[in-house]
Amino acid sequence: MTRKRANLIVAAMLCSATVVTSSVNAQDQAAPPLVTQIGNGNWLPQEEAESLRDELYYQRAIHAYITMLPALNVIGMRDGSEATFGKGYNILPIWKDRMDSRTWVPTPNADVIYSMSYLDLKETGPLVVAAPPNVIGMFTDFFQRTITDVGLIGPDRARGGLYLLLPPDYDGEVPQGYFAFKAKTYNVFLFFRTIMAKGENGPDPKPAVALAEQTRVYPLWTPEKDVKPMQFPNGSGKRINMMYPVDNAYWTKLKEFVDHEPVSAIDSELRGVLASIGIIKGQPFEPTGKQQELLKKAVETAPKMILAQRQLGRPDGRNRYYTDRQYENVWASGTSEWLQDSYLDVDQRAGYFQVAYSSAPAMVMRTLGAGSKYPVAYRDAAGEFLSGSSTYRLHLPPNPPAALFWAVTAYNITDGTMVEAPQLMPSINGFNKVATNQDGSVDLWFGPEKPADAQDSNWIQTVGGRNFLIALRLYGTGVEFFDQTWKPDDVVRVE
Repeated sequence: MTRKRANLIVAAMLCSATVVTSSVNAQDQAAPPLVTQIGNGNWLPQEEAESLRDELYYQRAIHAYITMLPALNVIGMRDGSEATFGKGYNILPIWKDRMDSRTWVPTPNADVIYSMSYLDLKETGPLVVAAPPNVIGMFTDFFQRTITDVGLIGPDRARGGLYLLLPPDYDGEVPQGYFAFKAKTYNVFLFFRTIMAKGENGPDPKPAVALAEQTRVYPLWTPEKDVKPMQFPNGSGKRINMMYPVDNAYWTKLKEFVDHEPVSAIDSELRGVLASIGIIKGQPFEPTGKQQELLKKAVETAPKMILAQRQLGRPDGRNRYYTDRQYENVWASGTSEWLQDSYLDVDQRAGYFQVAYSSAPAMVMRTLGAGSKYPVAYRDAAGEFLSGSSTYRLHLPPNPPAALFWAVTAYNITDGTMVEAPQLMPSINGFNKVATNQDGSVDLWFGPEKPADAQDSNWIQTVGGRNFLIALRLYGTGVEFFDQTWKPDDVVRVE
């Protein structure tokens, strides 16, 4: 063997040894943490990858449900109203004989006269609303963000006035003489309440209805001769379903809303969440069969999650009005936009819109003699949830701090609809001929049958086998409420 050939053989052996040394198994090497955690740096098994993709789709649908509930809440109200009364800027349904439990809507107030309509600025352009004096009301966009209060807390200061509602993309002239506001959505909710008079045998709705019927709505640039005359259909006494959807119609209505509204109405991050479940402005929404199953699961599970949050309460206790009472603040001491000190309280907001609608500064601000407060009781004095099968007494001390009036109403806990028993009107207010005690205090009773000690005027009928909540309303709230020198007693179970 020549020396040259020997050198070649040695070189080949060294090269072979190098190859053997470099073919170490991956699991024997040090690796970054995520490489180690996920399959030692390998792709997932196909079945696991598909399962995780489905799980993420489901979680995004849950998030979309919770975040978009304020919009779907008012969309349900609009669709139920327009199916019953028709659509148009000139149609203003008024519950002229008060609203009772046959109208399915979240926590309505049976003790004022409601006027509610749904305006579409994309269709009409700028709209003028001539608001009567002494209205307690608001305009909100379709995320139920307040555009402005109307009435004593609003710019008209209860004198009435002309409100000009501008579309979100309006860039034209804004004439003088109006309270002008630009909405963030084309859809706008008009919500006016007028206060009944105290009649000989209880509240008299006629003056409040007459006041509400002074409302006028018309497009800004339309000549007077072409303005449609106002219609004021009566909503009282009718079965009307104005609730948000509980099936996959939730998603189709959401898609319609996204398509109708400008891009600016929804921030880009939330649009990204919606896009991840197939809801993109201007593009078809065509979920697969599997995705439809996941959307159905989400629309059934998300409301249970919200209910669970309400049931278990807040760890920080901000939802409690008092240290020694069970009453809760559905805003949890935040603003009417659910802002806490350093964050947007998305859980509290979802809990509110599961059972209520229309949040406005006048409901949250601590305004003396003008705003309103709504302590809510889910539990009795012993901390047990209120049950429609049991009998309870609520003692209200003398002189409730409510310059306008007070009212107490019973609602279903799941969606805020009024408890529907044969009584139909599960509410008592200060205009009623309520039996009072010698000191001016009032005892109210709740139960499936009227207790022997209760007078008809002081009893609210409940539905056996179903939980309920009690809302105390104080309109024109006085200082005694804010400094807590006046507090309602806890609800006490008597049998």
